[in-house]
Amino acid sequence: MNAPAPTVPRYYESLDFPELWKEFPTASEYQDGVARMPAAELRALQERRFLAQVQRAWQIPFYQRHWSQAGLKPQHIQSLSDLAAIPPFSVHDLRDALARNPPWGDFMGIDPDRDPPMPLVMQTSGGTTGLPRPMLYSPRDREVMNILTGRRLHMQGVRPYDLVQVMLSLGLSNGGFLAREGIWKYTGAVPVMTGTGAVTPTRRQIEIMQTWKTTQLVAFPAYLRHIGLLLRDELHIDPRSLGIKGLIVHLGVDDREELEALWGAPVYDTYGTNECGSLAADCSERTGMHIFEDAFVLEIADPDTLRPVADGERGVILQTTLFKHFAPLIRFNSNDISSIVPGHCPCGGTHRRLSCIFGRADNMVKLRGTNVFPEAIGALVAEHPSSNGEYLCIVDQDATGRDHMTVLVETDLGGRERETMAAQLADRFKEALGVKLAVTTVAPGELDARTGLSSASKVRRLIDNRPKDKR
Repeated sequence: MNAPAPTVPRYYESLDFPELWKEFPTASEYQDGVARMPAAELRALQERRFLAQVQRAWQIPFYQRHWSQAGLKPQHIQSLSDLAAIPPFSVHDLRDALARNPPWGDFMGIDPDRDPPMPLVMQTSGGTTGLPRPMLYSPRDREVMNILTGRRLHMQGVRPYDLVQVMLSLGLSNGGFLAREGIWKYTGAVPVMTGTGAVTPTRRQIEIMQTWKTTQLVAFPAYLRHIGLLLRDELHIDPRSLGIKGLIVHLGVDDREELEALWGAPVYDTYGTNECGSLAADCSERTGMHIFEDAFVLEIADPDTLRPVADGERGVILQTTLFKHFAPLIRFNSNDISSIVPGHCPCGGTHRRLSCIFGRADNMVKLRGTNVFPEAIGALVAEHPSSNGEYLCIVDQDATGRDHMTVLVETDLGGRERETMAAQLADRFKEALGVKLAVTTVAPGELDARTGLSSASKVRRLIDNRPKDKR
């Protein structure tokens, strides 16, 4: 007699939603409660969740191997104060785990031959540096991520019946889908899922904004700048006339004031990753991104030593989750560079704040002893009045082994004016960065196919043509 087939799981029966909302309050309940929790009470909450997360991690082969190799034993971690004793890991360790045991690796903590079926979601990393890394989410993991997304959108002014136009990728990567789920489940607003320019051409995006009277735009800053300049310079429409109430972005070092002046709307910064969704976000004060500290412990560490740095100093973000069942993260080195904003926000929130994401440590190029970040180059390009802000950095190595970087910059100038602009930018790079870079000017739109500005989930700003062992 054949064994009975397993019951097909139903998502809304797989969770106790009221209990989950008590653990992780949504929107205004969060802002009026946990976001203002006294430090001692918040620490106690983090302590309980951290120890549960460590206990779960010990059940997963990846952590058993990684921690045992470092000599770590379960009895070594008795409280959150012991966090620094745990060895960090990086994306390279995740890639090794995937290679050992495709397709999920051994860090998910799931065994289809043993575990009962449940509704699962899979999304991936952006894949800008190789094959995208898959990540599975249990119903509880995913719903907490949806709650966090709804929280930050509420903090950023999204309200019931707003029309929020989401111009992010709707493929393997996480951003667009998390935005949709967070908007419709936890804000009362309506998600308008136009996707990137590859899904909905830019001029159609504009028609939708105008006709449907979109209230907020969710996109990368470069694409919002591109749309704004198209409206202003080609269609002769003032972007401010559209009445957009907010621009919700991953700002990085892009010029907030320039974008706000172009659209006549406030810009709200957000920090999120594929692995765990929204980690931090601007509130209405926009004095730094509030970390959701009931769901995460974030450390800022020196990129070389991985030792903690003082508030206000830059370093890489080490992420520790406090809610994940599949692939919990314990001191994951994101390689994202940021700093903690000292002091408290005028909004009254007690959770710590990130300043911004200055770039990625693994996106840094060392040229003749100088560390160069593409994001820093982009900020300098945006300063030039004849630039539309679009750029691409290309690194090559000559026959003598010497590294060179060429920065391609878009402009509508022609002839000698282009040459003058290139010389001005080269001088500005030398002055600000301390290293000589070549500059080549190109026509507007020429870089789109290489950067993915209007089509990709992440805009590519660096092409490194050097042999991998020479980078």
